[in-house]
Amino acid sequence: MDSGIPDINPDEALRRLIEGNARFVRGEPLQLPPSPSQLADLTQTQSPFATILGCSDSRVPPEMVFDQGLGDLFIVRVAGNVVSAEILGSLGYALAHLRTSLFVVLGHEGCGAVHAALKMKFHRHAEPGTVGELLESILPGLEEINPSASAEVQWQQAVEANVRWSVRQLAAAPGARAFLSEGRIRIVGAVYELATGRVRFLREEEPSSPPNRQSAAGV
Repeated sequence: MDSGIPDINPDEALRRLIEGNARFVRGEPLQLPPSPSQLADLTQTQSPFATILGCSDSRVPPEMVFDQGLGDLFIVRVAGNVVSAEILGSLGYALAHLRTSLFVVLGHEGCGAVHAALKMKFHRHAEPGTVGELLESILPGLEEINPSASAEVQWQQAVEANVRWSVRQLAAAPGARAFLSEGRIRIVGAVYELATGRVRFLREEEPSSPPNRQSAAGV
């Protein structure tokens, strides 16, 4: 693993994302389609300043949401923004080789994968095959969802809980621990509001090891 300090510190990277999202919400984006010369430059190298683990939902494209251009963000997308060995490996590449200092887990309101996981948890509704396997990976993060709450409240709580679950898994990965303890990187969670376009960043927690879900590879 590259032991160098990332080129942009995590606080500056987070500031760029927050300011970009504010422009997006106002309808005043700065990003334009890249020129031929910019595309040519990107064939030589990439230097993203942040890494995003987001949901595959078609309504939440991170470059647009944060008003960033080609080459600015290293993005990994999977339904439910779940963490697996493949995801950890991709994020580990961003840490070791691209030296991004900020990692954001970006969930969103109305996440279908989270809703399906709630149905599995509370109503024993099973999905077949690999879809069911993906939902099973969400369930550990939903342990504290109030079974007496309304379905809408459960869904809102579960979206945030799932983001925090992914953040905890990333923070507990062996490759991330030293960098976190030294302040070289930050791992933060966020929820995208479909109706407003606003990204709400969650309060950061002390890293903790998730039970029986950690791979030795990756971040």
